[in-house]
Amino acid sequence: MFEGLSGRLGDVFDRLRRRGALSESDVSAAMREVRIALLEADVALPVVKTFVERVKARAVGHEVLKSVTPGQQVIKIVHDNLVEMLAGGPEAAAQSVPADAALNLNAAPPAPILMVGLQGSGKTTTTAKIALRLKTRERKKVLMASLDVRRPAAQEQLRVLGEQVDVPTLPIVKGQDPVAITRRAMETARLEGYDIVLLDTAGRLAIDDELMAEVARVRDVAKPAETLLVADAMTGQDAVTVATNFHERIGITGIVLTRVDGDARGGAALSMRAVTGRPIKLMGVGEKVDALEAFHPERIAGRILGMGDVVGLVEKAQETLDRGEAEKMAAKLQKGQFDLEDLASQLRQMRKMGGMSGLMSLLPGVGKLKQQMADAKIDDSILKRQEAIIQSMTPKERRNPKIIMASRKRRIAAGSGTTVQDVNKVLKQHQQMAEMMKRVKKLGKKGLMRGGLEGMLPPGMGLPPGGGLPPGGFKP
Repeated sequence: MFEGLSGRLGDVFDRLRRRGALSESDVSAAMREVRIALLEADVALPVVKTFVERVKARAVGHEVLKSVTPGQQVIKIVHDNLVEMLAGGPEAAAQSVPADAALNLNAAPPAPILMVGLQGSGKTTTTAKIALRLKTRERKKVLMASLDVRRPAAQEQLRVLGEQVDVPTLPIVKGQDPVAITRRAMETARLEGYDIVLLDTAGRLAIDDELMAEVARVRDVAKPAETLLVADAMTGQDAVTVATNFHERIGITGIVLTRVDGDARGGAALSMRAVTGRPIKLMGVGEKVDALEAFHPERIAGRILGMGDVVGLVEKAQETLDRGEAEKMAAKLQKGQFDLEDLASQLRQMRKMGGMSGLMSLLPGVGKLKQQMADAKIDDSILKRQEAIIQSMTPKERRNPKIIMASRKRRIAAGSGTTVQDVNKVLKQHQQMAEMMKRVKKLGKKGLMRGGLEGMLPPGMGLPPGGGLPPGGFKP
């Protein structure tokens, strides 16, 4: 979502880094470009004005203009102010997760969480995502209830999603109104010992008095611990308007942004906190039921400025990687073994973690490389194609690739819907990785530490004097 804004800001900061010294006019020119970039990203004008004024006031100070690395100092100031804007102030920005950004789960059970928003914002799917998150991460017993009696099959949709995430839903009773369903849900949760009740209210195509009155009646009956507004990041400034109206008339405690993985310009995320005074607590980053992340202001600011999110990458690895499988892989690598089944396992793990594009978005300084990959049409479909090729092999071929000759390659290509050239590429990739693993085993821990990268490279591919990559890079 932030790629356009990140690219514009990256160009501005690249020019600042190249200057040995900065004058006040240099900073002013850079801030004008930052202002334009934020406005083009759909950030609200009052938010842009406040942000640019704060950054400029600090950036033209003596300690920056006379600094050894003035460009880096300006980038740090922009980063810090971005974090403060997303977090809601300096005190909140100093915390890893602002105190008001965590879901309130300390209420007496069953704690109601009211889900509100416009139709089509992804409210029902987000309800199921939050239920799964509370069940797996917080170990809570969760009940979901659909209060949407207007949209056809809305209650049935939540029931199906409940089966997918293995979270029970309130049985559907035809003819009940939203207030009666709310009372029944709370009573059921009390009798059956649930910790959390997620109440999915009806959405509308636009804000109207009838919608607000209905949600207000449900709120008064449920007395929710949290009232979460589900807003579509693709709607830009309209999302900010919707958030303001819901907060003024219903009183929201937090915001959940959906479709953050889309090509929205990111302005809604940057504006909502400042305009409504309510935190963005969670964000939907994909269609799958587990594609929900906590909103960390510092990490989001890092992504926008091309600094990556290494902590987020580690957390994603912990969630998706199979520990037992990783230990088996480590044991094989210590013996210098690496077959095609191991390569297929690595491809699967990479896809679970979001594929190449998902991983690269979390790594620092790879914005331009991502664009080069896009231009070269290198995407996650390559991982699926490689995995399909390996799955088309027999177990014997996967364990011993040397037996794969011309006739076998043609059969594998036909079975995977690819070409013989694609099969050859996978075999070559495996061969290179297997050779590297053998060198790791041969060097051992001490040798690897002493020889470093150069000890792992094939003969004739040593590093040039003074380090760095050989001219033109490595060629297989």
